Amino acid sequence: MARDLAIDLGTANTLVFEAGRGIVLNEPSVIAFNEKTNDVLAVGTEAWQMIGRTPSHIVAVRPLRKGAITDFETTQRMIRLILQRVGVGRFGRTRVVICVPSVITAVERRAVTEAARRAGASDVRLIEQPIAGAIGSGLPIHEPVGNMVIDIGGGTSESAMVSLGGVVSLKAVRLGSFELDNAIQAHMRRVFGVAIGERTAEQIKVSIGSAYPGPDENQAEVRGRDLTSGLPRKVVLSPSEVREAIEEPVQAIVDSVLDCLADAPPELAQDLIINGIHLVGGGGLLRGFDQRLANETRVPVKIVDAPLEAVVIGAGKVLENFENLGGVVMGPPPAR
Repeated sequence: MARDLAIDLGTANTLVFEAGRGIVLNEPSVIAFNEKTNDVLAVGTEAWQMIGRTPSHIVAVRPLRKGAITDFETTQRMIRLILQRVGVGRFGRTRVVICVPSVITAVERRAVTEAARRAGASDVRLIEQPIAGAIGSGLPIHEPVGNMVIDIGGGTSESAMVSLGGVVSLKAVRLGSFELDNAIQAHMRRVFGVAIGERTAEQIKVSIGSAYPGPDENQAEVRGRDLTSGLPRKVVLSPSEVREAIEEPVQAIVDSVLDCLADAPPELAQDLIINGIHLVGGGGLLRGFDQRLANETRVPVKIVDAPLEAVVIGAGKVLENFENLGGVVMGPPPAR
């Protein structure tokens, strides 16, 4: 039985949309395996919980970094396990549309396609994340009207002005939520002499991280390892300290949005005053980021209804309405 799947293969999370059913999987893009036996121990949420908590011979890794495949074999194994989890066998007829960052190279595109084919997909096509995000947000991309989408993921941030079914202006940087986590880790080491793991840094970002001051800000207690004594230690962090720690990557993302706006044709730029800028991706949920963008661009900024799922929903809509939307997919339409 043929099945149509859309996969948002993100640096942070992997989502799978099945035509006719909706989202059938949403898991972290992490795989854990035993280096001695090369056996896969876990994938997704179970593997994510192992990060920083495993013995030396067990590693929990993210095979994608900054939107690109850093370990081809591991990515292939992860895609195969993901397809198996949603009930796809090695010998079935599975047509797949994979969402990819617009910044990846032709070599990286081939790597994604080949990894999916070796994992069991019979027909693989690619769609750029900003286009998928615009469709998933319900924007009228085929009209002669400027619509701007900003997709902030785990490893990349992409700003795209879309009109008449294509990207008119694009600015993408290999910066995302993980750079914010890294900045928090570096701040803890530099200022307090305390080492924390990436999961702890992410928790700090979610609980008190922000890009713009807001009401009801609270401090957070952080536990880590003292770099001098090696002993456990507690530190109290304020939201303003976290804002200062992540200022550099946040400003770099904002600058990329401003560059995209500067490259847009004047007629389409006018449309943004009415339509606003639409934020998708988990990074856009950083507290106060929409306000920061609105202040710097002087354009209304809206977080879409389902920012984390918007990209895969958009790719799923393409699968379900290929006659009208198939033109946005790279390559010929899936063979029937």
